[in-house]
Amino acid sequence: MEDYMIHNREKLYKQNTEESELVSKAKQDPKSFGKLYDLHAPSIYRYVLSRIGNVQEAQDITSQTFLKALEMLPLYKHRGYFSAWLFSIARSKYIDHFRKHNQETRAFINKDLETEPDVLSTVVGRERLTILNDILRLLPEDEQDLLRLRNVAELSFTEIAEILKKNEGAIKKRYYRLLARLQSQLEEENEI
Repeated sequence: MEDYMIHNREKLYKQNTEESELVSKAKQDPKSFGKLYDLHAPSIYRYVLSRIGNVQEAQDITSQTFLKALEMLPLYKHRGYFSAWLFSIARSKYIDHFRKHNQETRAFINKDLETEPDVLSTVVGRERLTILNDILRLLPEDEQDLLRLRNVAELSFTEIAEILKKNEGAIKKRYYRLLARLQSQLEEENEI
């Protein structure tokens, strides 16, 4: 376990160093910003799509996120993770979008992504997804966001802690407690 943690920290350090170099290049030559876009756009898009559930709107918000980042890049001070800064912008854009459209948070899991070949597996899978969606919809927004940042955007606990402005250890503890609670609720629902 300790080796895994050391490896993970080394990987994050290397990623942060590479990001720092890309940010420096992009500040000097905005054409270099494309590399940062290529690196982070897929995870930003997945995160936004998981919140909105609409491909076109998720693409728009992802684009707005990177336009804002490019606009604000000269003011950016590399103190942590560039990805955390980007996700903070994406969260802000998402919130603005829903305020503007006066909408509620949509489904966490997109049923259209299912690819079960067997009819029985498809029916059972859909039923389980429906139950899970119902459970997830009842979670407070901050807990939904924690799950999205970790599982959809695939961010490290360090990055999530920076985005949420919390202690990394507290984020880990909260995440694993949340998973245990969800597992318990899902098992209870499956017993009924």
